[in-house]
Amino acid sequence: MSIKPYNIVVVGMGYVGISNALLLAQKNKVIAIDTDKEKIKLINENQSPIEDKEVIQYLRKVKSNLSAVSDAGDSYKIADFVIIATPTDYDEATNYFNTSSVESIIHNVLTDNPRATIIIKSTIPVGFTNSMRDKYKSKAIIFSPEFLREGKALYDNLYPSRIVVGDTTKEAKIFSELLSQGAIKNDIDILLVNSTEAEASKLFANTYLAMRVAYFNELDSYAMSHKLNTKHIIDAVGLDPRIGNHYNNPSFGYGGYCLPKDTRQLLANYKDVPQKLIEAITSANSVRKDFIGEQIIKKNPKVVGVYRLTMKSGSDNIRQSSMQGIMKRIKAKGIKVIIYEPLIGEKEFFKSKLVNELSDFKEKSNLILSNRMHNDLRDVSEKVFTRDLFGKD
Repeated sequence: MSIKPYNIVVVGMGYVGISNALLLAQKNKVIAIDTDKEKIKLINENQSPIEDKEVIQYLRKVKSNLSAVSDAGDSYKIADFVIIATPTDYDEATNYFNTSSVESIIHNVLTDNPRATIIIKSTIPVGFTNSMRDKYKSKAIIFSPEFLREGKALYDNLYPSRIVVGDTTKEAKIFSELLSQGAIKNDIDILLVNSTEAEASKLFANTYLAMRVAYFNELDSYAMSHKLNTKHIIDAVGLDPRIGNHYNNPSFGYGGYCLPKDTRQLLANYKDVPQKLIEAITSANSVRKDFIGEQIIKKNPKVVGVYRLTMKSGSDNIRQSSMQGIMKRIKAKGIKVIIYEPLIGEKEFFKSKLVNELSDFKEKSNLILSNRMHNDLRDVSEKVFTRDLFGKD
C-alpha cells in the first residue's frame, strides 16, 4: 500500500495515544500533545512515559517523524487528521462518561481548522459522535474504537485483530489505510460502519470480555466453596472448541482502564431496552470481591501484604484495580494491610503503609495477596494467596 504522508496530531499520551502516534509516525508527520510536561519531555528524549515493551523499543530504535508538545499552539492549523485519545472516566453521578476533554478539543480543532478530520479514539457513550456532529454542524468527526491491552498497546496496533472506523467517507477510508499501512500484520479485517455502530462495538466487545472474566471467576468461587479443583474443571470446559482455553484464568475481579467503566456505560445505554445479562456482568465483579475478601478474612491473618496494585504483568495501571476492592473489604474487618508497589513513591496509599523493600515486605506479611503470581514470591509461596492458576493474564 502506498499513500501520501499526512500531518497528524494526536492528543493524549496514554496507552491509546502514544501507540497510535508511534504507529502513524513511521510514514507521516505526527505531533503528540499532552498537558503532562514530564510525558512530553520523556517522548522527546525517546523514552516511554508508559510501561509497554514495544513503545519503549520503537522510541529508542525505530526511525519516526514524531515530536511532542505540551500546548497545541498552531498544531491544529496544519493538521489533516487530529486524533483524540484523552481519558473519559466514568462519572458515577451521571451514569455517563465524562467527555469534557473530548468536547473541548473538538471545539478547538474546528475553530482553528474546519477542514481537519477529527478521529475520536477515546471511549465514549453510544450516540456521542452524532451529537457532536449535530452540535458543530460538521461531518468531519469520526469515531474509531481501540481494542488494546494495557502493556501491549503498540503490539496490538502493529498486529490488530481488526480496524473499525465509524464512517464510510473518503477520509474514513484513508484513515483506515493509514492504520493498516503502519501495521506489521497483513490482510487486516477493516470495517467501515456508521459512528453509532462503531461506538456500540467498543462497549459490547469489552463487556463480553468482562463477562468472560466474571464467568470463570464464578466457576472458581463455586469450586473453592465445594473444595473442587478449579483448574481441572476449567481445563475440561475449555477443551470445547466453542469455548477455548483463552481468557480463562481466575482473578480477584476485572479492573483496569476499560472494563469497569465500559460495562457500566453500556448498562446506562440500555436505559429503555430490556436486559438482565448486562446488569449481571456489572454486579458480578462486586460479588467476586466479596467472596475473595471472605476467604481472606477466614484465614484470620494479622498482617496482609498486598503485592502490587497493578492489574496484570507489564502494566503500570492501578486505576480501578480489583486489589483495591479486596483491600477495602478486609480493612473494614480490622485487618492490617501493607503494600509493595514500586510505582508509588509515597509512604502510604489510602492509609495503608507502603513497604519499598521486598524482603522487608515478605517478612512483615502473614499472608500475601497477589492477583497474578510472580517470580518475586516463589520463595514465600506458602504465604501467597492468589487465584492465578495458569500463570497468565
